[in-house]
Amino acid sequence: MIEIKHLVKKYDDVIAVDDLSLEIGDGEILALLGPNGSGKTTTLKAVAGLTIPTSGQILINGIDVWERPKAARQYISFLPQRVAFHNQLLAREVLEFYARLRGVPSSRIDEFLARSGLNFNGFAEKRIGELSGGMVQRLGLAVACLPEAPYLILDEPTLSLDLEGVIRFRDLMRRLRDEGTTIIFATHVFSEVQHLADRVAIMMNGRLVTLTSGAEQISLEDLYLAQAGERRDA
Repeated sequence: MIEIKHLVKKYDDVIAVDDLSLEIGDGEILALLGPNGSGKTTTLKAVAGLTIPTSGQILINGIDVWERPKAARQYISFLPQRVAFHNQLLAREVLEFYARLRGVPSSRIDEFLARSGLNFNGFAEKRIGELSGGMVQRLGLAVACLPEAPYLILDEPTLSLDLEGVIRFRDLMRRLRDEGTTIIFATHVFSEVQHLADRVAIMMNGRLVTLTSGAEQISLEDLYLAQAGERRDA
């Protein structure tokens, strides 16, 4: 379980996250939904141990992320909003580097590429500079999934994916969830919430304004637009 307790993050006079408390249970997909600037990325970075909170506490399986960062991080894998790799490296070299970094056997690389369903289409032997933005995003997803961490944290994971990539990504996430992986992802795209999330946390101006289960998503879009101060034409 991931427990976020009264998380606050300030940048000078700007409050990016404002007293956020949230629990993410094992084996679920939780979406953080909100517009740009709502605090989603800051929250995920805090959970991943990449941003120091101003106050509050984050526990991963009971381990404080900041008191015992090495112990906490062994349970998580993080995909940032924008991934970047050296243009001269082969995609396989990137995967091998991160596999060594996380103590993953090299045999896991080909195994994942074959069964992920992301349709890499032989891209592993191509240089990063030759890949499209969507394929670089798929590579980032592969890097994040390689360690088979129990908690997968993804920031705008479909940002650069085409329709085929989005569909394949959804299938992979559902399969990982069914195998026991807990997935937390941030998005501003309502369709990703509809297709993937078991629960949805709507954030506005750094605050959690609504937490809803998948069964309630039929009216979620109207609620989201209302919270954003927008109107839908009748």
